[in-house]
Amino acid sequence: MSLEEAARQLKMAVHDAQVAFDCVGLGDLERAQEHSLTARTATDAAMTALTRALEDMTPEQAQAEGERAVVALEDA
Repeated sequence: MSLEEAARQLKMAVHDAQVAFDCVGLGDLERAQEHSLTARTATDAAMTALTRALEDMTPEQAQAEGERAVVALEDA
């Protein structure tokens, strides 16, 4: 997995966490639980990608790829 995938997964996790939060406020606990689980799954996927990046990349490579990943997600 790439840093772009890690960034994408983190962005999805933030979205799902916000939806879960909103569902709690609405009293829709089943949907809140579902979105909490989805957020956790996305976070786990991001952790896998980041762990791999730590093993495979130099700090300079990580900085360059991380910048590309963020720009790519902003443009999407």
